[in-house]
Amino acid sequence: MTEQLTVFPAFFRVAQKCVAVFGNGDEAYAKVRLLRNTQAAITVFAENPQADFADYLAQHAVTTVSAAFVPQQVEGAVLVFAATGDEHQDQVIVAAARAAKIPANAVDQPEFCDFLTPALVNRAPVAVAIGTEGAGPVLAQMIRAQVDQILSPSLGALASLAQSYRRAVDRLLPRGVARRVFWRRFFSGAVADQVALGNTSFARREATRLLKTLGNVPGHVWLVGAGPGAEDLLTLRAQRVMMEADVLVYDALVPQAIVDMGRRDAERLSVGKRKGCHSKSQGEINRLLVRLALEGKRVVRLKSGDPLVYGRAGEEMAALREAGISYEIVPGITSAFAAAADFELPLTLRGVASSLIFTTGHDLTGDVLPDWARLAISGATIAVYMGRTVAASVAARLMEAGLPAETTVAVIENASRNDRRLLHGTLRDLPDLEHRNELNGPVMVIIGDAVAGANFEHSEPLVRQAGRLADAAVAAPGERETQEDELRN
Repeated sequence: MTEQLTVFPAFFRVAQKCVAVFGNGDEAYAKVRLLRNTQAAITVFAENPQADFADYLAQHAVTTVSAAFVPQQVEGAVLVFAATGDEHQDQVIVAAARAAKIPANAVDQPEFCDFLTPALVNRAPVAVAIGTEGAGPVLAQMIRAQVDQILSPSLGALASLAQSYRRAVDRLLPRGVARRVFWRRFFSGAVADQVALGNTSFARREATRLLKTLGNVPGHVWLVGAGPGAEDLLTLRAQRVMMEADVLVYDALVPQAIVDMGRRDAERLSVGKRKGCHSKSQGEINRLLVRLALEGKRVVRLKSGDPLVYGRAGEEMAALREAGISYEIVPGITSAFAAAADFELPLTLRGVASSLIFTTGHDLTGDVLPDWARLAISGATIAVYMGRTVAASVAARLMEAGLPAETTVAVIENASRNDRRLLHGTLRDLPDLEHRNELNGPVMVIIGDAVAGANFEHSEPLVRQAGRLADAAVAAPGERETQEDELRN
């Protein structure tokens, strides 16, 4: 299935230009009502209009021609609507319009339409047009109703006020950041509030004050969590600041689909740290953020998951503070939460696990066992980031600390994404993870008694041995005991 449209959405300029509508009944009536949202010079060709239609045309002084159709009637029009209710007659009208190189629309006959009429939300001069390529007019109307509720009734007045300031803004503010900041504050701050209240004079004063106070806007950096990978898990705040940024600086683990959600003309710089790939050092990234901000740019530093969880945000914040650059943290959903959600796994469970530990597999490879390892013995759930290549060390050190080898383990690759993969087993099975070379994406390992409450229906065994012994090894704790007893007997 292609995601490409068969039509190109566009707006025709029709002010004071002739738009011809042919028809006597409801179809023509609907098109005329739609056209009256514009400043088009409407001409209706209706030999015998229905009573309510005739009353409407007379009430609104719409030019009406009472005559049978002849091809010459389309001459001078910029658009033609064939809405007679007679399919053959509409096709004849469209043929005449096309012969004169005039775009035409035949009601309810998509194959005879050079353009389609959308469901319209009118906040002139702002218009939102919703089209379904003829597949679902009712759907378009439902969407129109939802959009109509979202948009402020004062939006049109605000846009009109903006038009009156455009020349002054172009003259007084340099292109780029300063103008974008002005317009964002114009449309979302005190100016918009005053227009909504009907205080146009106050709104003008506020807009003038804003224009005078904005000169060279200083650079700014947002440290943004991109979440675990699924686009719809990006926060609304993250999406908003990505639309404000001049530059997106992103890591390799951030999916391209999320990078593409930034402002279309923003510069995109990959600094991805990934095994086997060239990447910038953390010091180079720090210096890059400082340089971009000192150039007056507004920068989004896009990190997988949450920037404060193994995202090295601390070093970047220190560099920005030292350079006197303003910054803001935009939290993201960390991979541990997404992985637990994929497994329907309770990270804490009353009476079983009341603590949660975030760690990396490399924390367990040193000579000294981390202090938190003792918490694992008391039932804490352990979320291990970046643990695939050191899985054997992780398992050995935790069992050395006293964690039972039968403790349940959940492994998730590409948490939250469509290509995620779920594996389950026990702590003694965990070393097998190092041999799973097909796992190329980010891997999260969750260990603890609470993991036994996960849903294993859609996961596969961590150990790929054949036979019932392997099945027993990866079963949920209650099932495992029963299976092992059967094997002994």
